[in-house]
Amino acid sequence: MTPPSPKCPLQLNDQGRLRHFLSLDGLSRSMLTEILDTADSFLEVGARSVKKVPLMRGMTVCNVFFENSTRTRTTFELAAKRLSADVITLNVSTSSTSKGETLTDTLRTLEAMAADMFVVRHADSGATHFIAEHVSPNVAIINGGDGRHSHPTQGMLDMLTIRRHKGDFENLKVAIVGDILHSRVARSNMLALKTLGCPDIRVIAPKTLLPVGLEQYGVNVYTDVNEGLKDVDVIIMLRLQRERMQGGLLPSEGEFYRLYGLSEQRLALAHPDAIVLHPGPINRGVEIDSLVADCPRSMILNQVTYGIAVRMAVLSMTMSGQNEQRQLDAEKQESL
Repeated sequence: MTPPSPKCPLQLNDQGRLRHFLSLDGLSRSMLTEILDTADSFLEVGARSVKKVPLMRGMTVCNVFFENSTRTRTTFELAAKRLSADVITLNVSTSSTSKGETLTDTLRTLEAMAADMFVVRHADSGATHFIAEHVSPNVAIINGGDGRHSHPTQGMLDMLTIRRHKGDFENLKVAIVGDILHSRVARSNMLALKTLGCPDIRVIAPKTLLPVGLEQYGVNVYTDVNEGLKDVDVIIMLRLQRERMQGGLLPSEGEFYRLYGLSEQRLALAHPDAIVLHPGPINRGVEIDSLVADCPRSMILNQVTYGIAVRMAVLSMTMSGQNEQRQLDAEKQESL
């Protein structure tokens, strides 16, 4: 697993505000808290009869998904529209990239359409950083998930879910269970939890699905699920990333459920008011039992609602930071 980097200066403007949103690496606790607070304020918008605010009126957000994800793409579309932005969704599977056009050429074409922001999902780790380095300075990049590397908005919507239902992070025990090796969600969650002050972050998986270097995230590693789930306050189940696996890392999905799946019996090992999260889509009977997925302690549907608010927060804060940088650059130019 790629170790957490000490900082990611590319995504901050000269004043330390978001210019791109690529990773949770190096973002401060105050920045993550601001994202959560801003998302909290946007939850009220979703309860209105008219679910719109004019913060991004006149702006164009382009969803560029090189990898399928109905849930992430749809919530980003809703988030941008609720901010009054115009939204374009590029169906990459039928676009020029499938005919041999390079990623850079595709981006230049989109820039020519005067898009202000790209939400990018890509199967290659680091793709969004590459795009942010090569895109026009006036365009903001949001990472919608890149390879095994990062899924920062999923990490933040999970943090919002935890904060709204469990309060302060500083007294929590949180378990992340499943395919840690291939999961960008796990990496973003570990970074966010550590930054927000969670004292007991547990990672639970079979040895074949545990990456090298986990100790750099300040987590406690378990291969015994029953031991790892004891008295935890939050359980984050991960989807098995079959499409990213190479070789026989698991004997079967049935065997995985028998040894690591979240059943009612295993949930009973956690704190009596522990909550259950899952990034979706759920593989029922593989990672999680239907009785657990549908029980009152499951926050899976709440996560979708909170995801829209978090993505509204990230879009609006990034656009604000981008506009601030434009003003700073203009002032520097005038002073020359």
